[in-house]
Amino acid sequence: MAVERITSKLEDILAKLDSAMSALGVHEMAEELIELDKLIANADFWSDSNKAQTVTKRAAKLRSSAEKWLDLESRAKDLQQLVPIASAGDLQQLESDVDELHKEYDELKELLKFNGQYDDYDVILSLYAGAGGTDAQDWTQMLLRMYTRWAEQVGAKVELLDGSRGEEAGLKSVSMSVSGSSYLYGHLRSEHGVHRLVRLSPFNSDNLRQTSFAKVDVLPMIDQPGEVDIDESELKIDTYRSSGNGGQSVNTTDSAVRITHTPTGIVVAIQDEKSQLQNKETAMKVLRSRLAQLQQEQHAEKISDLKGPNQANEWGSQIRNYVLHPYKLVKDVRTGQESSDPDRVLDGDIGDFMAAYLEQTLGES
Repeated sequence: MAVERITSKLEDILAKLDSAMSALGVHEMAEELIELDKLIANADFWSDSNKAQTVTKRAAKLRSSAEKWLDLESRAKDLQQLVPIASAGDLQQLESDVDELHKEYDELKELLKFNGQYDDYDVILSLYAGAGGTDAQDWTQMLLRMYTRWAEQVGAKVELLDGSRGEEAGLKSVSMSVSGSSYLYGHLRSEHGVHRLVRLSPFNSDNLRQTSFAKVDVLPMIDQPGEVDIDESELKIDTYRSSGNGGQSVNTTDSAVRITHTPTGIVVAIQDEKSQLQNKETAMKVLRSRLAQLQQEQHAEKISDLKGPNQANEWGSQIRNYVLHPYKLVKDVRTGQESSDPDRVLDGDIGDFMAAYLEQTLGES
């Protein structure tokens, strides 16, 4: 009886794994990874460092996405081979191992929710101070810390791309890349929108309650030019002198780059890299990412069909409120998800808000 029960459980988990892995393309990922590992093993692999970094980055992402599924499948098949030859005393342990596989599958199947076109892409995350003066600029820096802490918790790497400091404190704006973990855009797209903070202002001598706003812009990182077809004749590229901090040799060349996509009016300016070429490459990456997001939002088949982004409601309505005074509460306006521990949320514990948004968007699709 125990043998039949264990066999049934194993057949069930293997069927579920087969369906999930087919939906996610896990075996295709594994095949691509084998080919990439062959490239990496070549003696002259690092002769083109840019290409090598792209390949190793892709390999790391594939490994992260596929290995857990393949390991789970392999262990299930191994247990299936052991059941017919197991002694009566071993069956109890075998059933416990099978139950553990089911638990692991239940955790992994959450990844099936990430079925959007760009859900497994890295992210360009930009923050912009809105209404609220110095408080809003300080709020923008607080959000930067929150997302940096979240990235650390999921094993992602954060790299600053560009930024502008406030006159007294905080940040007017900041852009960063978030990479190195699975389904980053799938998670972070829940954060796109206006975030509202209510607190006693540390910058007001009367210590009055202040409401501040900051906009969070979340873009899938489009690394490859071929993924978004941009007509070079529709770009206006300007160079200017960087305003960054540095020593005597800094700011002696016009290394900063501003790219305007004339059909949509999208402007991207980057100045934090060391050379004009690097700044241009980064700016083009951000531009491709913005156009890809706009294409999704407007359901346009071609870039030429895009209209400019609507800026009229930029600060019009918040997606989430963070109240630190007169009570403590973080509440998402869209999902109703809330937390009475803002300090924990601002320290990067935003997973519940992401999960609630994902459940809601799945229900609407």
